[in-house]
Amino acid sequence: MFWKRNSKPVFVAGNSFAVPQGRRVYAIGDIHGRDDLFAELIEMIRSDNAAREPAQVTLILLGDLVDRGPKSAEVIERAIRLREEFADTRLLIGNHEECFLAALTGDVRRLRYFMRIGGEATVRSYWVGETSLETATFEEVAEQLSVMVPETHVEFLGQGEDAIEIGDYVFVHAGIRPGVALEKQALADLRWIRDDFLYDERDHGVMIVHGHTIRDDVDEWPNRIGIDTGAYKSGILTAIVIEGDERRYLKTNPAKRAD
Repeated sequence: MFWKRNSKPVFVAGNSFAVPQGRRVYAIGDIHGRDDLFAELIEMIRSDNAAREPAQVTLILLGDLVDRGPKSAEVIERAIRLREEFADTRLLIGNHEECFLAALTGDVRRLRYFMRIGGEATVRSYWVGETSLETATFEEVAEQLSVMVPETHVEFLGQGEDAIEIGDYVFVHAGIRPGVALEKQALADLRWIRDDFLYDERDHGVMIVHGHTIRDDVDEWPNRIGIDTGAYKSGILTAIVIEGDERRYLKTNPAKRAD
C-alpha cells in the first residue's frame, strides 16, 4: 500500500490541454475490488453523459481493478459488461493486474507475492469448492486458482493496454519516466513508477492522467493529474471527465467506507 497526503502544495493544472471536439472521456481511478463504488460511479457517469450533448464517449479504467477490496471478480465482470453500454471502454494494465496474471501461471513464488500485496482478497472473491482457503497450501491455491478464474476474465485482463493517448492527454496506470518518449517507456515504469515521476515538474508535452499513488483528493500538477483516492478504504472512487479543453470530476459518496 502507498497512502500519502500531498507532501507539496497542490498545483492546479491549467486548461491548455484538450481532447478533440466531439469527444467525451471518462477515466476511472483504482477500484481495488470495490464493486459497490464501481456501480455507483458508473451510474453517475451514465447520468452525466445523458444530461449533456451527444458525443463520442470513451471510458477508461486506469488499472488496479483487483485486490484489497472484497469483490474483485465482480469488478472484472462489471468491467467486461460495460462495453455493452459504452462500446469504447478501454482498460489499462495496473501493477496489480500484472501480478494477478502472473499468479495464474501456477508459479507459487508469484502467487505468494500477489497475495502479500492484497491479492488474498482477489483469491477469496473467486474461491469455490470444498477446500477451505484458510487450510489450503500455497501449492494448492496455485494449482486451483487458474481453474476458478473464468477464461473471459483472463482474456479481458490480458488484452489491457499500457498507455492511451487522446488529444493532449495520455492515460497510464502509474506514470511515465520523465524525459523518455512515450513509445520508449518501459512497462515497469508505466505500471510501477512513483517518486521519479510524481515530483518531476518538467513539461511532458502532454497532460498525464494516472492512478497508482493514493492521495486524499485529486492530485493536480501542471504536468499530471492523479485520481487514485484510495477507494478500497476511503469509499471515494474518482473519475475525471474531459471534454474539449474542460475537465471536471465525479466522486462516490465518502460515507461508504470499508469496515
